[in-house]
Amino acid sequence: MSIASLSFPHCCQNLPSLSLKSSFLSKPTKTQFSLSFTQKRSSSHVVSMSMEAGIGVMGTKLGMMSFFETDGKVVSVTVVGFREGNVVTQVKTSATDGYDVVQVGYRRVTDNKLTKPELGHLEKAGVISMRHLQKFRLQSVEEFETGHKLDVEEIFKEGDLVDVSETTIGE
Repeated sequence: MSIASLSFPHCCQNLPSLSLKSSFLSKPTKTQFSLSFTQKRSSSHVVSMSMEAGIGVMGTKLGMMSFFETDGKVVSVTVVGFREGNVVTQVKTSATDGYDVVQVGYRRVTDNKLTKPELGHLEKAGVISMRHLQKFRLQSVEEFETGHKLDVEEIFKEGDLVDVSETTIGE
């Protein structure tokens, strides 16, 4: 499991981790990503959407932690885990559909948890059953094909800026 801590780069050095700086006050640029949290029952799901920079990924919020910087400052971070999934389930091009979109599936489930139309859609794509499907509108979809597994380490690099927003269940 890959783990991304959305803050300072020195967090979780013993874990296979990826650290990203978080920018809440600045306006998103082409290299920044926008993360939105959606929470359903006891777990949070993260949807990462790139405005113009490229494809996004989905992950699950594992929790919060804090650590000390070298100057003694305490920094809080959100730890996001990326489970099985982040597989391209559909590619729409402007030539056939009028716009460029890549649909990504996340979090494997059993077939009886999905509706027949969802199962048919995923079987047609030739991918495993996924609970969450999210479309990402892109400028170009040539490098993506159905069944392609997205690697989080290729999409996010150390020092990338990430905007985060959260939707809770109101507890």
